[in-house]
Amino acid sequence: MTNNKQQTTINIPAPLLSSEENSFAYYTFTSRLPIIIEQVIAANNFSPAILEKLNKLKAGLLVELVHPIDDQGPDIIDWKDYLQPFLGKPLIELPFYFAEVYLYRRLLAITEYFASPTAEAIDPFESQKRHSLAKAITSIRQVSIKLDNFPTLSAERNEQWQLALRHLLYLNLWGNRMDLSFAPKEVGKLEQQVLDPKLKQSQIILDDTGLIVDKISSFHHNRIDFIVDNSGFELVSDLFVIDFLLASNAAEVVYLHLKSHPIFVSDAMIKDVHYTLEFLANDKDATVKALGMRLQKYLTSGRLILTDHLFWTAPLFFRDMPEALGQELSQSDLVFIKGDANYRRLVGDYHWPQNSDFQNIVSYFPSALTALRTIKSEVMVGLQQHQIDDLNYQDSHWLTNGKWGLIQFRW
Repeated sequence: MTNNKQQTTINIPAPLLSSEENSFAYYTFTSRLPIIIEQVIAANNFSPAILEKLNKLKAGLLVELVHPIDDQGPDIIDWKDYLQPFLGKPLIELPFYFAEVYLYRRLLAITEYFASPTAEAIDPFESQKRHSLAKAITSIRQVSIKLDNFPTLSAERNEQWQLALRHLLYLNLWGNRMDLSFAPKEVGKLEQQVLDPKLKQSQIILDDTGLIVDKISSFHHNRIDFIVDNSGFELVSDLFVIDFLLASNAAEVVYLHLKSHPIFVSDAMIKDVHYTLEFLANDKDATVKALGMRLQKYLTSGRLILTDHLFWTAPLFFRDMPEALGQELSQSDLVFIKGDANYRRLVGDYHWPQNSDFQNIVSYFPSALTALRTIKSEVMVGLQQHQIDDLNYQDSHWLTNGKWGLIQFRW
């Protein structure tokens, strides 16, 4: 469905910078990223030369200068253009999102991910992703048992069907808490919290679920897209929603837009979806096994389509999406945009006033969209001033601790 809304002229604020002390961006460079590099070292059997480069990168993040990426990746020409304005500058002085993506791309260059066009690339985060999925199986089984009858619910879009979809959307939102780059040691605890029904509404600061359910209730054999975030439990929570939409024929086809190469530790690639479906289909629990097998059949029949694009791992915001990709998304009746990093790309990683108009900011997007995000960074729009005041009073860290969520809709 092409977006026919008139785009609004918007004054873009200053970007978030990694050098802003006491910010989440600065915390990322001083605390989070060194730990992520340590985990990559611990989880892989790299050569001494690679280990030396990784340790040097970890130790020098605050003084690292931007220099060209030197490998054979399919995006290397694009990166030459991206980096041109920043060459020789301190990495920490760059806009936060750009610096973060650049660092992950540097990590792939150091670990020689693109070293050979014929050999299978080694995902430096693969063992962490697979371990996270394996640890989540108890929670997956518990959810699967609770949802076992959902795919067989009446296709009449009755109240029971709408309540089931609402439940799945809340599950999908809180599944976004499972981010290995954000809280790797807390994933097990978070999985259990996702099962807590109290979370479904009490900590959702913007909730357009009713509008979304009403719109999807009118769908019959429509196209729905997911711009996917994390693998592991969150990907499975995506798959629960997708199974429901396909089984009830609200969607004729669902497209999953995935990363073309590893980034942000747990972000999902096509290979991670295949591994997850195989993992589910081979589980000893009958409901989990049935879920995996249904999804594999949807994949085989062409109702579930996996696709990737270099843009999803680029240091660009969605406003700068290639024209062909935008045209592809314009064919969708609804695009689910998952997670914090994708939200930052959707609205732009800027110092927006938190009461900025979400609808105006995302008016450029080529289709209807739903943003589902647990809030883990200092970019927030669409709030009323009284909400901002209440949140600041209740929780001084509400923007960065991942305890609060939002479901925002633009039709």
